[in-house]
Amino acid sequence: MTDYLAINKTAWNTRTDIHFSSTFYDVDGFLNGKSTLHAIELGQVGDVSGKSLLHLQCHFGLDTLSWARLGAKVTGVDLSSTAVEKAQNLAEQTGLDAHFICSDVYHFGTQCQQHYDIVYTSYGVLCWLPSMDNWAETVAKCLKPGGKIHLVEFHPYLDIKFGYDYFHKAQPDIEEESTYSENAGDDKQTIAVWAHPIANVITALIKAGIEIEEVCEYPYSPYACFDGMKAIAENQFVFDEDGPEFPLLYSIKGRKKA
Repeated sequence: MTDYLAINKTAWNTRTDIHFSSTFYDVDGFLNGKSTLHAIELGQVGDVSGKSLLHLQCHFGLDTLSWARLGAKVTGVDLSSTAVEKAQNLAEQTGLDAHFICSDVYHFGTQCQQHYDIVYTSYGVLCWLPSMDNWAETVAKCLKPGGKIHLVEFHPYLDIKFGYDYFHKAQPDIEEESTYSENAGDDKQTIAVWAHPIANVITALIKAGIEIEEVCEYPYSPYACFDGMKAIAENQFVFDEDGPEFPLLYSIKGRKKA
């Protein structure tokens, strides 16, 4: 059986090195005090001071450490060993209280013994996972009773726009793609991705014991991470500023039942 998570780990080890030196991620700006968090997640998550926050699929930790700067006690989890090493180094450089673990989400869910006030994950994460049910079970297991899940994700409408199926299939789409940062060049990685309609995500969370409190959709992206995007405001990018609006992001807020 093909180990798709191993394929993605190899890809993200390569991509991490590319991303770390990119202006897209602006590591120097972060080290000089810049937050990488945006208005959507800041408004949705709210005050994190003194709260324990688990960041699933945290890449090399810029958002995780930005939450730490706001007072959260953070743990970041990522599949890429390269990303976790860089995240730990950034935590040491900044002196922030943060812990990083190299693991895929599913394995972490079977091993995690700590319970958190918040589980957070955002922007281009779910497509790397084959099962929403297993993901939601991990979220629920890691939350304290009454704890919150905060997801901000690219809208599955984009799957249709880019020529993929909207509905989930057990077998992933296998692609050879360059990454999205400006310094990607011609270097391509083999990746495995799965589509997850919003209904599947919500249903998986409900089955895992999460009460859905809010679902929102947004007609812009905070990143110009797709070809042809144009800025309409600070940190707001669209494909056609004069055309009809369509969703580019969605967010889900839920609470684990007490």
